[in-house]
Amino acid sequence: MLSEVAPKLWNWNSADDRKMQDTIYVAADEEEIRRCYPVLKQLRLHLDESALVSQVIRQQAQGYFLAYLESENEIRSVAGYRFYENLSSGKLMYVDDLVTNLEDRSKGFGQILFDWLVAEARKNGCSQLTLDSGVQRFGAHRFYLRKGMDIVSHHFAMRLT
Repeated sequence: MLSEVAPKLWNWNSADDRKMQDTIYVAADEEEIRRCYPVLKQLRLHLDESALVSQVIRQQAQGYFLAYLESENEIRSVAGYRFYENLSSGKLMYVDDLVTNLEDRSKGFGQILFDWLVAEARKNGCSQLTLDSGVQRFGAHRFYLRKGMDIVSHHFAMRLT
């Protein structure tokens, strides 16, 4: 089952010299998911296009959303997220995936999408926005810290297969 969220979510007039409109959508069908693949592939190297599309569709049935920022008919940034509750934080938005196309980094696209995620979390009554980031992703860590995020825990994992 694909997302039932209205696909067009937010228009953003860039303040810099690009003089263009950036629009954030939530992928509502397989074609939109496929359009996100070239950017998502930069973060999820282990998934080919078919596997990624199938995985996103399965996750959407469990409450996953795939948002993307489009500018000049090109997808610049992509974020996968979900809402859930736990005892330690209450209601929160968990960002599974957040990536900006390599050629578009440091141009403000990631910041726009991140700010949209924060607004979306607030709109949905979340007390926190959380994410995990690979220990090797130093540029992403600097970005998250600049955006006001704190490092609050270590994430442990055990491979079972």
